[in-house]
Amino acid sequence: MIDQPDILRLLNPQYFWDVDISRLNADKAKRLIIDRVFGLGKAKEINLVIEYYGSGTVADVLKRMSYLDPKTLNFVSKLFKISLQSFKCYRRKQLIPPHWNS
Repeated sequence: MIDQPDILRLLNPQYFWDVDISRLNADKAKRLIIDRVFGLGKAKEINLVIEYYGSGTVADVLKRMSYLDPKTLNFVSKLFKISLQSFKCYRRKQLIPPHWNS
């Protein structure tokens, strides 16, 4: 099990360029941490986050996010074996029609 200070120390501080990482509480900022690590992180950091929060919690947070880039969305869908329709960002994207190009 990874302790709270350890998880923040093991992650790349460049992912949190807009916040003071020393003041972050890993439990209160789990949505921010999961978002940044899955969007920008490497496999080792993704595994650390899953180990710290648990795969169920990570999957729930990711399913409720309003935006995930397409590559991250497909990766997470395959990693946790969750259908794309379960993700809020996927359903939301389906509701917004694309611009019509000539």
